[in-house]
Amino acid sequence: MAKLRYFDAKKPAEPEPELPAASHSEFLRTGRITRDRAHWLAEERRYLSYEEVAERTANKLRNAGEKTHDRLNSFHQSIRFPKLIFHHTLKDTPHLGYCHVTAARTQFAQYEEVSWAFYIANFFARIGQNDNFFENISLKYSRMYFAVAIQPDQESPEKKLTINREIRGNGVLFHTHDPQIAVRNVLLLGARNEQLRDIIRQL
Repeated sequence: MAKLRYFDAKKPAEPEPELPAASHSEFLRTGRITRDRAHWLAEERRYLSYEEVAERTANKLRNAGEKTHDRLNSFHQSIRFPKLIFHHTLKDTPHLGYCHVTAARTQFAQYEEVSWAFYIANFFARIGQNDNFFENISLKYSRMYFAVAIQPDQESPEKKLTINREIRGNGVLFHTHDPQIAVRNVLLLGARNEQLRDIIRQL
């Protein structure tokens, strides 16, 4: 795959109020070639480094994470999630990335206690079955919301967290492009009793 190049698509802050005279007519009239920047056919594109693109992506992801966390914690005083916001951009496509919003523990169905983490991504993909976190990345939707069961990786010296695939066969608790469904599912995971879950289900 060819390496992507990014350029700054921002429009000039102060566009020219009038179209300049065509260069060839100026030459016919005066005999001089105009070299003013206003007579150039197109502005030269400023290409961005991968670091600049990653920083812009990071800001957008952090803002989305902050807003989503605020929305979750404003629902009910008995449901509070810790703010654990950090992001990661994809190596060869820094305009794509995901943001960790919160993590907690819950009990549901046949599972006594499950640790889980909630994420937002600015693309849509399948959650990977193996070492790849994402598979079949698509821009079909501009956002993806998902929660996965997590556990410490016993083989990692730092006990780094990894997906607990013993939960539901793949570790995925939910996966959607719809923000309302995502918020409802996170609230269900955070609800402390069945009465509150019934209220959330009716949203």
